[in-house]
Amino acid sequence: MKPFRLLSLTLGLLLSCTALASAEILALLNYESKPDQPVRREGIAIMEIDPESSDFGKILMEIPLPSDLVAHHIFFNRDRTKAYITALGKPVLHVVDLTHFPYRLRAIAVPDCQVLEDLVVSEDNRTWYLTCMGSSTVIMGDAVKDQPIKTISAAEPAAAFILNPHGIAIHNGIDRVLITSTIKPDNMAEAGETVTVLEASTGKVLSTHKVSSKPSPAKAAPVEVMFAPKANPPVVHITNMFEATLWAGIWDPKAQSFSFYQVDDFGAREQGMPLEMLYNAKGDRLYVTTAKPGFVNLYDNTDPRQPKFLQAIPAAPGAHHSVLSPDERYLFVQNSLLNLESMSDGSITVIDLTKGKVLGSIETLKAQGFNPNCIMLLPNHFQQADLRANQVVE
Repeated sequence: MKPFRLLSLTLGLLLSCTALASAEILALLNYESKPDQPVRREGIAIMEIDPESSDFGKILMEIPLPSDLVAHHIFFNRDRTKAYITALGKPVLHVVDLTHFPYRLRAIAVPDCQVLEDLVVSEDNRTWYLTCMGSSTVIMGDAVKDQPIKTISAAEPAAAFILNPHGIAIHNGIDRVLITSTIKPDNMAEAGETVTVLEASTGKVLSTHKVSSKPSPAKAAPVEVMFAPKANPPVVHITNMFEATLWAGIWDPKAQSFSFYQVDDFGAREQGMPLEMLYNAKGDRLYVTTAKPGFVNLYDNTDPRQPKFLQAIPAAPGAHHSVLSPDERYLFVQNSLLNLESMSDGSITVIDLTKGKVLGSIETLKAQGFNPNCIMLLPNHFQQADLRANQVVE
């Protein structure tokens, strides 16, 4: 048997048998050096985060990144065969084919995009939409060829109110994309207060809506927007970063428009900087992180028009992105926000949702002087079929 065939067979056996023999939970974490480190580093770590694994908290593989990229978020396409990495430091979007190992980064030049933030992919897996907070643009891209195809910018009169876009959500059933207006990257005092609605199929700007009850300029800084799963009619939830509120928007099929209103106030629980949202698979639970001082808020989302607050569980300063274990027993919270002082603990909080309390903390990256910037579960594309495909007889 030729050496490269033997290597292929060994890799297939290793990955397939590992998947079948254990209940491992592998996470993708992009990280960067904390400000006090003498040498700046960035990378993507693949880490075992299953609390029941003997490798719990261990980094199994690392992918180096340019030290000046400032990699920010990781997003998947619809079938989770690709991962997209946005960056704050360069007008470059990276894509990784998750079906081929070893993983390799491919750069996608997006010259019209400065300070790349969030990305969503259409339900047919053919188009992606990328928000560019530094250039006040939204890029539409071909998700098959992975190249930009259209730039929506404030230079167009109808798009003048797409300022400092950050969060983005798509619902192809109603042909709509929603985008938040957050902050000016080099001046956080310049904060937005609106959500912009686009026509998903064309990128045409349709309307803008204020999502704050305070007088303008409210500087609420709406940061993330997400569609509640399975809601009919569609419902979106929005986190207001500076105002510390949670808002909802309900789609009116007759009027073909959204109406927005506040559903919770984190300030009443002495929490600030609400950031990311996460739903369980059924859609009847909503989890919202707050970075200051660091909590996860649990909601009964049975009626997404009015989520009911259930519990706040402490995480750590900078509580940001979160992921659920496949069985939804554990919630993992990445604690770091832009290397900001008092909001960049660097740990990963592990919460046991069956008990409603913190189980422990993963300090691996923190102990090495790094801050994780995002956490996503690594899809397993190496199933039994891969094992059979690699069984080549010479």
